[in-house]
Amino acid sequence: MRILILNTSENIGGAAVAANRLMLVLQKAGIDASMLVRDKGSENPNVISINSSQINRIANTFRFIWEHFIIFLCSRLNRENIFKISIANTGIDVSRHPSVRDADIIHLHWINQGFLSLNDIERLSGLGKPVVWTMHDMWPCTAICHHARECKKYQECCRSCFFLHSSNKNDLSSIIFLKKKKIIEKADITFVTCSRWLSEKAKTSIILKNKQILTIPNPINISVFHPGNVFAEREKLNLPLGKKLILFGAVNITDKRKGIDYLIKAMKHIQRETDVELVIFGQTKQNMEPLFPFPVHYAGYIKNEQDMSSLYNAVDIYVTSSLEENLPNTIMESMACGTPCVGFNIGGIPDMIDHKQNGYVAEYKNPDDLAAGIQWLLRESDYEEVSKNARKKVEGNYREDIVAGKYIALYENLLMKNGKIF
Repeated sequence: MRILILNTSENIGGAAVAANRLMLVLQKAGIDASMLVRDKGSENPNVISINSSQINRIANTFRFIWEHFIIFLCSRLNRENIFKISIANTGIDVSRHPSVRDADIIHLHWINQGFLSLNDIERLSGLGKPVVWTMHDMWPCTAICHHARECKKYQECCRSCFFLHSSNKNDLSSIIFLKKKKIIEKADITFVTCSRWLSEKAKTSIILKNKQILTIPNPINISVFHPGNVFAEREKLNLPLGKKLILFGAVNITDKRKGIDYLIKAMKHIQRETDVELVIFGQTKQNMEPLFPFPVHYAGYIKNEQDMSSLYNAVDIYVTSSLEENLPNTIMESMACGTPCVGFNIGGIPDMIDHKQNGYVAEYKNPDDLAAGIQWLLRESDYEEVSKNARKKVEGNYREDIVAGKYIALYENLLMKNGKIF
């Protein structure tokens, strides 16, 4: 069987990492799997980019700008939420692309930012091929937002969207909602969520009413992410040997959704801990050190998985203060390395962290409890036992062959229903 995975980027962002890993694990299982992307970041011949010419690149840039210009206008010229929503008003018709034509199954992942429009999704679903859509956020089941926060309008009809600063019942969110609902109602699409939390959200959306919604986690290579020697890794990374090191990071560290303000408050609660220091990875233009009461070591933006594994092994705890999450790759990677995690009770985090067994789940938006979780792991827990439990959780739930087996079973079932037997 031939599986074609579609994602906006090959390797930038959590969804891209997860989609790329899925392609690799399917290939290891003997499946003919490839990716069609807008933005390619490697020389992998199995990853095909539609940015094949200068004209295509210019056109794609225009699509990106056009979508956000419309959002800007409909937000009353307010830029606050311009990158928190997508309207999929423009995209690339890939329905005639050779890789789409040759595929037995089309597997959508994160396809926003001008890659696929709603019309493009409609064209793909009309090809008569089974379509699977792995949800990495709430966008497939809402009108325009990637995370609805406390809003539940998507359960009936999006309107008067607070992301648009709108009080109009017939605003842009209402228009997109009705269009998306009409397209998905007619489409034969099987939806997959990576966490129980997202599955529960999807099942309450009227857009996905009567659609099959499954839960399959993202895969991880436990041969790459595995426990190592903390002293050797610290020496390699030039990190202090006699300190308790807390790790924090994100693609964009200062993104408000990553909750750095809550982390700062939590760190101030434990500032009397004289043997604690902080390690930060990711992108930022801001000097982080003045914000924290501890010395800060900046690891920069890390693309290489082996280097990321070394960093997890060099620290004692990984902390995420994220306010919006599905199934964070970083938590999975850290736990695979035997490094316990602390995170808020949001999204798929409680799917991964079993409270006080392999980490600590803190009350949502409570920096005091986030600090309590850090102190519990550093001072009160049986750290070695918690570390072993973290690794076991990943081995038993997110290992490559386990996830690949679930997807292959889904593909085979869909193909049999479609009259094909492999």
